Amino acid sequence: MKRILVIGCSGGGKSTLARALGEKLGLPVVHLDVLFWKPGWVESSYDEFRPKVAAAVAEDRWIVDGNFSRTFDLRLPRADTIVWVDQTRRVCLWRAFRRTLTLFGKTRADLAPGCPEKIDPAFYRFIWNFKRTHDAMIEEALTRDAAHAKQFRLRSDREIAAFLEAT
Repeated sequence: MKRILVIGCSGGGKSTLARALGEKLGLPVVHLDVLFWKPGWVESSYDEFRPKVAAAVAEDRWIVDGNFSRTFDLRLPRADTIVWVDQTRRVCLWRAFRRTLTLFGKTRADLAPGCPEKIDPAFYRFIWNFKRTHDAMIEEALTRDAAHAKQFRLRSDREIAAFLEAT
């Protein structure tokens, strides 16, 4: 495991797992949110974002944390391991909301500078709808573009802990 993608719904534990894997395996962790967002929650354009992702995955060793399916074509072929954190909608929504309450007004290390935690109904709707809008697309992309990679689909904290322990 030298090039690991960690994907899944917001609030599911992707960033936490990516950081833990990075520490355990001595791999640098790239958070796609850091590459995508500009201060004040301004989105990068597709033309700005893709070269940043391409540069990150051109390296020999990495863990990339985040979905951004519009860059799967850059990331999936390069990954040797894909970890899909597939927690329930209820878990993801609760954790995202709890994180917002706990860190309100502060910027996390896995977000771009100038992007503090905020109450964002659109973000919570995104989480609520994630399985319906993303699962089939993720399954298709993994089958089509990542058959060469080891794939893990972790559906609970217990499975995440066991995976981390076994790694």
